[in-house]
Amino acid sequence: MRCWDAESLMEVMRVYQPVCVLAAGAELNVFSFLSEKPQTGQQLADQLGVDVRALTVLLDGLTALEMLIKKEGRYEAPLEVAELLTETSDKSLLSAVRHQANCLRRWVQLAKVVQTGQPAERVFSIRGAEEDQAAFIRAMHSFSQASADMVVKDISPLSFRHLLDVGGASGTWTMAFLRAFPAARATIFDLPEVIPKARRRLERAGFLERIDLVGGDFYEEDLPPGADLAWLGAIAHQNSREQNRSLFAKVYAALEPGGIVLVRDVVMDPSRIRPSGGALFAINMLVATEGGGTYTFAEYKEDLTAAGFGQAELIRQDESMNSVIRAEKMIKTNNG
Repeated sequence: MRCWDAESLMEVMRVYQPVCVLAAGAELNVFSFLSEKPQTGQQLADQLGVDVRALTVLLDGLTALEMLIKKEGRYEAPLEVAELLTETSDKSLLSAVRHQANCLRRWVQLAKVVQTGQPAERVFSIRGAEEDQAAFIRAMHSFSQASADMVVKDISPLSFRHLLDVGGASGTWTMAFLRAFPAARATIFDLPEVIPKARRRLERAGFLERIDLVGGDFYEEDLPPGADLAWLGAIAHQNSREQNRSLFAKVYAALEPGGIVLVRDVVMDPSRIRPSGGALFAINMLVATEGGGTYTFAEYKEDLTAAGFGQAELIRQDESMNSVIRAEKMIKTNNG
């Protein structure tokens, strides 16, 4: 148990200050502009169409946090910051930062959420709803890209011919599976507005010929049939247990007999306080969804069994969102 005093308590409370400064810089895209050439506050304000006094205060704050350099009244982004926070960098985490800023707008409403039991009011960034959704998809790609190949390797050996990636977004996990299994094909099922973005990314990566893209809403529609492996990557946490049972039932119906479902997500221990990141992520789902949360293996097993699956087992344990549960669509015999 941590020993608390006045200073340590207020240190935690003040964490929001640099977070908000970074978030504002990311939303305004100041790092991209200041990576090209040093500029004064007035020059950058003219390009961004913002208030020069307010922008200068923000730039000074970013400089105090050592995210910018200020020389003779001009600001610039150092190379290591530019690599992480500009739109064109291969190492960019800009979308991830913008997504976290969107989360922050919900988290500040936590007391009201607890009082009412309802998710937080959705407040869009200055970039608008469409850009916020794009930031979410790119952030999920950034989070998954570094670990996808490793996780697929860890949960092998697998044997499948056709993968169904439910809520597969830009195809990060589908591509990892197809890299590991060159003879396989895949179907990505996601919202219709996501499909064009996925198509462009998959085409650039050279995987489009091996992947079918199907638009739809798994809350309202059945899933495409014919797969023998289904992947639910970081989907279950956004649902209540009742919604998960419904989704698992749809996966069961779509799979071929003997097919496998793999559920990748946070898996909590029975105390619900470990892993600690999972306990905090449950709060993220509290403020963002009607009934989402983080669940124990026992709860996942019960809900998969209710949908008809058998032999559920935790095949990969992880402190974050890369735990994986495996279950099988049992082949029914004449005796039932």
